[in-house]
Amino acid sequence: MADPGIVTQNLARSCNEALILSCLEAGPMHGYQIALEIERRGRGFFRFNYGTLYPILHKLEKDGLVKGVWSPGERRSADGATDARRKRKSYTLTGKGRRYAQEQRSSWRDFIANFLHVLDEAET
Repeated sequence: MADPGIVTQNLARSCNEALILSCLEAGPMHGYQIALEIERRGRGFFRFNYGTLYPILHKLEKDGLVKGVWSPGERRSADGATDARRKRKSYTLTGKGRRYAQEQRSSWRDFIANFLHVLDEAET
């Protein structure tokens, strides 16, 4: 697992992980839900390419920060008929992931404050 501190060489990775983990703090979600939630919370500013999202989720799962569970591939309609449905994997934070998400939030707040400090120095 990576250090929760923000390293400028890893900004994109750290940013993406923090966004994903913060969404999962609200509860289990499948990948598409995570992408939509990030877009909603970011008022359209953040958009995930699914080719980027799923490798990050797999890495977070490998690191023990999230746990993925496959849903059954079928569902019953109101009339009792079985509808074919694609299996989906829902992700949830582990205890380790919840702690890491909190550390990420703190690290990002420190990073942003210092980043703005550097920018604001140019105005004085």
